[in-house]
Amino acid sequence: MSNLYVKVCGIMHVEQLDWAIELGYDAIGLMQAPKSSRLVDVETARHLAAHAAGRIETFAVGMTLDEVEPIRDAVDTIQLYEYADVPSLALASDTPPPTTDGLAYWFYDASHGTGTFSDIPEWVRDVDARVVLAGGLNPGNVAEVVARYRPDGVDVSSGVEASAGVKDYALMKAFIEAVRTVA
Repeated sequence: MSNLYVKVCGIMHVEQLDWAIELGYDAIGLMQAPKSSRLVDVETARHLAAHAAGRIETFAVGMTLDEVEPIRDAVDTIQLYEYADVPSLALASDTPPPTTDGLAYWFYDASHGTGTFSDIPEWVRDVDARVVLAGGLNPGNVAEVVARYRPDGVDVSSGVEASAGVKDYALMKAFIEAVRTVA
């Protein structure tokens, strides 16, 4: 379990990206879903992806492929809430994936970006993919969730924010430290 994958989503500024790298996160997410309070415009997303290149994995996060298309060539992984036939796809859902063929990751996320935690169904353990748990995780609950479900990774966004879209260094640090206590 020592290689638990840890992603922080909703990065909006270079300072937040640098914190993620400094603290040892494996990946960052750049929101492209128009309804997200963490949406970054294409120019900013491309700048952040360039700043991250070779230092931390980057995800373009959207509901559909159309939403991430403008930055698709600038990131490592595409994270969507609907299946698309693209290389390095991270599919996010609260239902079993129709197929795991070609998936780089499968994110279990029942919150759909609301940051609300709900119990994780037992069938999640049986998904034949790199399973990343997301939705409502924070420094106070992530260690228990990791110990109980033994996922391949965890993803956090609002759980490390002082307010919507405003990442907090101390919370980011507390989150990854909590993960490391059980990983």
